[in-house]
Amino acid sequence: MSPAGTSPSIDSPDMRRAGRELLSLALIDARNHTLHLLSLYEQALGGETLAVPRVAGIDPPVWLAGHIGWFAEWWIGRNTQRAFGEECPVRPTRLAAIEPDADDWWNPAQRAPADRDAPGLPDLAQTKAYLLDTLESTLELLEHAAETDAGLYFYRLALFHEDLRGEQLLVMAQTLGLPLKVELPPAAVTRPPLSLPATPWELGLAEGGFAFAQDRGIERVDVPEFEIDAQPVTWSQYVEFVDDGGYDRPELWRTEGLAWLARQTEGRRGPRHVEQIGAARHGTGGSVLQQQFGRTVRAAGNRSAVHVAWWEADAWARWAGRRIATEVEWEIAAHTAARRGFRWADVHEWTAGTLHPWPGFRADPWSQGGEFDPQPAFGQARVLRGASFATRARLRSPKRRGFALPERDDGFFGFRTCAL
Repeated sequence: MSPAGTSPSIDSPDMRRAGRELLSLALIDARNHTLHLLSLYEQALGGETLAVPRVAGIDPPVWLAGHIGWFAEWWIGRNTQRAFGEECPVRPTRLAAIEPDADDWWNPAQRAPADRDAPGLPDLAQTKAYLLDTLESTLELLEHAAETDAGLYFYRLALFHEDLRGEQLLVMAQTLGLPLKVELPPAAVTRPPLSLPATPWELGLAEGGFAFAQDRGIERVDVPEFEIDAQPVTWSQYVEFVDDGGYDRPELWRTEGLAWLARQTEGRRGPRHVEQIGAARHGTGGSVLQQQFGRTVRAAGNRSAVHVAWWEADAWARWAGRRIATEVEWEIAAHTAARRGFRWADVHEWTAGTLHPWPGFRADPWSQGGEFDPQPAFGQARVLRGASFATRARLRSPKRRGFALPERDDGFFGFRTCAL
């Protein structure tokens, strides 16, 4: 429910509880955003083929767009047991697809990453037509869906899945150095660290509304008093670490971090996409030259450091005599210290602990065995909190947990620290 005197918004994190009418508007908005991103790719690549270099972890954008439509049809239009919501079987009885070859083309279980740009796959025009057809069928079915969490589960899932893929398209463009016309928000004023009192806290989400599997369940913890950065670590702070030989001091790095660093080509001396980083005595005025969507730009010193691997964040914190914030500290500050200057949504922020399930966790029917399945990542991946400029507003919830292996640096990842 929205607060008194306000109207529901498709941009609100409350969309996880949205009913049919608002979901219909949000699904249209998400599909329009996907089509907009494809048009940005067209402009950047100068044509409709949208051919991009074959790079590990990068899906061809046309294939990814088709997969978005396929995903919605797979779990809604073709799923005869969609009304069961989270109780739906992992392999429900399915109807035929609108497009007879849809599974061969867009099902990731059938189409290996190396074959997603193979000849004979649909072109951009065909893919856009499929996106419109699947949206139309989704909206028609939504009109008759039960106004319950179970009845709307897969519609909410399709919405948030498309939002996640939209950010993936922007991450891919940054990785490939494509000149997408994307405006970054202005850097904000930096503020001193904040002290927060000891408090009991409840992590996780109880039943009700849509939630990703790793967010579901409840964990109650007692948190002692702590001091936390008001914003993620900035470029000006990161420059000092580099200038002080941070990448050449083994005592600052964990054993696994040193091994990761040794595997990097050309002697890594800064986060990914950084071309030059140095302090004033090196004649660069403490600046950072960074690739942003194919352009070399001078990053503002008060902007959050980005494309940082967890190993780098941990080494920086050790160098500074601090520690990476835990996810419960991050969440407490996000909920209670916004009026005191706690700022987030610049970058997804690494937290200290590894991903683990909350008590009451249960696997959902759709992510098992796929790239969004948290179960194989338990005990290995690190938790990411917050959001980036590329995250749709309705996904910007202080309760949502992202996760990635600690060596990942392709996403819009940063971090903040706490006092020891």
